[in-house]
Formats: sequence, C-alpha cells, structure tokens
Amino acid sequence: MANKGMIEPFAEHQVSKGVISFGVSSYGYDMRIADEFEIFTNVHSVVVDPKNFSKDSFVRFKGKECIIPPNSFALGKSVEYFRIPRNVLCIVLGKSTYARAGIIVNVTPLEPMWTGFVTIEISNTTPLPVKVYANEGIAQVLFLESDEECETSYADKKGKYQNQTGIWLPKVKK
Repeated sequence: MANKGMIEPFAEHQVSKGVISFGVSSYGYDMRIADEFEIFTNVHSVVVDPKNFSKDSFVRFKGKECIIPPNSFALGKSVEYFRIPRNVLCIVLGKSTYARAGIIVNVTPLEPMWTGFVTIEISNTTPLPVKVYANEGIAQVLFLESDEECETSYADKKGKYQNQTGIWLPKVKK
C-alpha cells in the first residue's frame, strides 16, 4: 500500500513485537489509539442524548493504559491523521486481540475526502474492567478504491466531523 500522504505518522511495516500490532497489514492499515480518553460515567445521572450530548457523561483521562469499567465504554482518538482520497472509502474494524477480551471497537466508515483524527468508541462488553493500551493497535482500516471518483464527497457535504482534531462528541448539524 502506498501512503501518498493519506496517513501520518505512517508505519510502513507491521509492528507487533511486545505490542498489539499496528502499521501496514495484508490488505489494510492497523491504526493506533492515542493516550487521550473520555471514559463514560454515570456519576451525574445524565440522559445520553446524541442530539444534545452532555460532556458531564465523561471523565477525561490521559495515560499509557486506560481501564474501561465493566459494561461501559470510552472514546479515544487515533494516533494517525487520515486524508481519504475522493475515490476511496474506508471501513474500520476492531482488532481480534481486543475482540477476544470482550472489547468491541466501533468506528463509522471514513468517507471519500474526509480528513482528521479518527474518534474511536471502545465498548467493554464484559462484567470486568478491561485494559486498553495507548499507542498500540486498536482497529484495522480497510481501503476500498473505486474506479471512479464519487459524485459528492464528505468535504462537499461539509460533514460535521470534518477535520477532527481530538475526541469529538456526537453532534447534530443546526
């Protein structure tokens, strides 16, 4: 896979010794999770409303490891900054190492002409706390290239999550 400025920083080879793997894989790229997290909490008993999301639902944390409480979730961001070409759509899937530990990683597709750091949702489906390691692999990005450029890109639509710089909470265009 040629990078062509799509991913920064870019690991040209898969790094796997002593870490959850990241970098170029067989047919994609294993992205890393940064050391910044927003951990879901119910301490304020707020209603989770994607149209009117309260920052009081999260506790901010920065560190080498993040402990996600049982049956809860955290948000993180990718280490890598992505620039998706107009003729490419990306599908992001969680890594099997975390899946085998009860972690589900959810990221929506990266649409043509989307740019930014990826906001990553990490769900702990177990009744026990689970550890997530910063600066290691969290999900695999699969690149689907079209023979033609799309008619309307994410940038053309002025998508609300364009140019993400950190962990962005849900929002609705007004």
